[in-house]
Amino acid sequence: MAHGSKHFDVLAPKSTFYHGPFGRLFPDLDVWHAPGVSDSDAALLDIANTQMTELPGELPADIAGDPAKVDQLETDFGSNIPAGYTYFGQFVDHDITFDPASSLMRKNDPNGLINFRTPRLDLDNVYGAGPDDQPYLYDPDDKAKLAIGAVEGRPELPDLPRFGKRALIGDMRNDENAMVSQLQLAFLLAHNALVDRARAAHPDAETGEIFEMARKSLRWLYQYIVWNDFIPRIAVDAVYTCALKLSETCDKRKVWECGLDDVYRWKNQPFMPVEFSVAAYRFGHSMVRNGYQTNNPERGFGNLAPIFDNTPQAPGQEPDDLRGFRPITPDNCIQWDWFLPMQSSAPGIFPQMARKIDTKLANALAFLHEGVAGDPANVLAFRNLKRGVAFDLPSGTAVARKFCLNPLKLRPEEPDALWYYVLREAQGNGGNTLGRVGSVIVCAVFAGLLKGDPRSWISIEPCWTPNDDPLLKDGTDNIDDPSWTLASIIRLAGLKADGIGFV
Repeated sequence: MAHGSKHFDVLAPKSTFYHGPFGRLFPDLDVWHAPGVSDSDAALLDIANTQMTELPGELPADIAGDPAKVDQLETDFGSNIPAGYTYFGQFVDHDITFDPASSLMRKNDPNGLINFRTPRLDLDNVYGAGPDDQPYLYDPDDKAKLAIGAVEGRPELPDLPRFGKRALIGDMRNDENAMVSQLQLAFLLAHNALVDRARAAHPDAETGEIFEMARKSLRWLYQYIVWNDFIPRIAVDAVYTCALKLSETCDKRKVWECGLDDVYRWKNQPFMPVEFSVAAYRFGHSMVRNGYQTNNPERGFGNLAPIFDNTPQAPGQEPDDLRGFRPITPDNCIQWDWFLPMQSSAPGIFPQMARKIDTKLANALAFLHEGVAGDPANVLAFRNLKRGVAFDLPSGTAVARKFCLNPLKLRPEEPDALWYYVLREAQGNGGNTLGRVGSVIVCAVFAGLLKGDPRSWISIEPCWTPNDDPLLKDGTDNIDDPSWTLASIIRLAGLKADGIGFV
């Protein structure tokens, strides 16, 4: 998930009638205030450091390098959600939310100041504004294809297109760690594979027509995976099944109905609720591990690659971790069957699992490397709590009562911030899915985004499945995955078992 921002400008007015790019689900509920008045930042930082850190005081590199600590954390905190979905959740977040008031985001994606993300599952983090408006995202020799870079010294191996170390992609946030970076690469390659299929099927079609065929197939496959693969893994099943249902009308037609449209609805166009973007959907931060097995034979199976190595580095030395904004190397290349359930995954060992959804964040997120050492804004839990206060979000208890649910019995020292409440609720639910409040907000918003998008498969062809798609139905992409999951994107991209082919 995106780390958020050090700046906390409020973009969603309190008006009940406001339905702009950002809006509110519960504008009239009681707001949660941080404890204290003059020193609330200190109170929030204390909550972050004492109540929301996995192993207080430990450096993430030390944890990743200590087999005993790794075994403890994997035994105590491992969920049943494959680790790849942590970063798919981040990828989806970057497709539907972008705060142009954030200086961190402004630095990483200057185009976002004007063309910030649409509140639709339309892959504008991949396609940008299209080949006419952002031609640098596309292959100069074939405008139907997205630009692909190459590993330095290995031109046969793909990487994101880069200018120096920085990737030239639709959303620069999709290069902030190795996992989401290579997931972005998989989507670029998948689009280009669909272009080749479209050309083979329609040799006389114009370039623009070929591009639209490939984009439509990939968008719909992506939307299908979000709703049918990702959301069921993280939401309460009863909430998920009622959020969006294909129903038969009296005249035997079939239409999709949103069962939670009393929670999330709009007038003219979908908007992004801050209760979702600033609180409920940030559950994914809890799923991040301190380190992962990647694809480095020299590292071996007993030593993890830390996601962020915050130990001091010698001048000019690259940290031995999985941070992004740098090219793919053998050290940070992701082998996807170690992150997703695939036919080649070793049973009992892989895929690695995400951390449970709970109130503890990995130590790696308490030592972010994005700013000055010691800055409270480098503690992700503080950052999220602070944003919730700045956006005047309601308390978790108030939302639970809004839903006629029995509120959690929080201890006196526990914050009733909506983000914390969603994590605490999931923790009480076993940590493998969200609880009721979190599930309702997340499912309502995703169902509403799909239903509100006039170009989604739900709106245009309600009974569509990937097996019906002329560019997808040849069966090679889901040979061991008939339900079409995130692994289908990896196979469609043509990525090798070891990631991109170093070994």
